[in-house]
Amino acid sequence: MRATVTVMLKTGVLDPQGKAIAHALGTLGFEGVNDVRAGKVIEIELQEADPDRAKAQAEDMARRLLANGVIESFRVEVG
Repeated sequence: MRATVTVMLKTGVLDPQGKAIAHALGTLGFEGVNDVRAGKVIEIELQEADPDRAKAQAEDMARRLLANGVIESFRVEVG
């Protein structure tokens, strides 16, 4: 089963990469971009067949390694 972990900086944490992307979009002529937040997506192929157990396993991975709980939040989807 595949688990997808999306990690984003928490609201209020400075996102220099997002700011750089927003600026670059403006220089390319894209108007109306107020803010950009950049994150990362991690796809994990698990041997677990039960969706609830797979999600719990991926959430544990995110808490322990994939996301910095101080400045980042995460979301897990399985399927």
